[in-house]
Amino acid sequence: MTPLRTVKNMELQKSWGREIKDNKYLILLSFILLAIALVIDYMTGIYVEEIQGVTAPDLILGHIPTLDLNLIYIYGIVIIVVILLLYPLFFRVNEFHEVLSQFSLLVAIRGIFTIFTHLALPAGAIALDVPRALFFLDFKNDFFFSGHTAVPFLGFLLFKKDKIRYFFLACSIIMAMVVLLMHIHYTIDVLSAFFITYGSYKIGRRFFDKINAYLKRELK
Repeated sequence: MTPLRTVKNMELQKSWGREIKDNKYLILLSFILLAIALVIDYMTGIYVEEIQGVTAPDLILGHIPTLDLNLIYIYGIVIIVVILLLYPLFFRVNEFHEVLSQFSLLVAIRGIFTIFTHLALPAGAIALDVPRALFFLDFKNDFFFSGHTAVPFLGFLLFKKDKIRYFFLACSIIMAMVVLLMHIHYTIDVLSAFFITYGSYKIGRRFFDKINAYLKRELK
């Protein structure tokens, strides 16, 4: 049994390495896109933090209690992002570049959207206690749309053939409830996240499929 298991493990490692090698240019491109997306998100975060927005009334927030769910808000999204990126790396390595590219596109789109919505924190919002290492989660006034809701929903769309999709769907609903109960997002931020994420996913599929086909054809 042991030698057979060892052989299978070696075959899996060779297959994994081969997939990485075959898609190395696409993976490199996806990391470049991620770097661009993170810069966009950071710069727009600084911009909206400097803008003095106004607090708007919200029908839903006005009728639900305020709860301190800092731990879930801060570490929940970190865990979700880690799983989103590591799952394809270990189990669907040939799709890793697509997942990373789709994630990058969503981050960039959200960064751009935030600069058009000049709102301040909803009334009664819970103060965030974000560790310094996670400073990118501590921007103010970056509301539209909710990244905590959008990112796990993207995982649901990307892995719709795998059972893990139910994990991401549940996380999306849970994180939507968390940001609303903490009153750190408006209801429209949460509801719109599902529609915008779906649109981002469909745009990404069409755009990245063309890039993938072009690179594979040119680099043969």
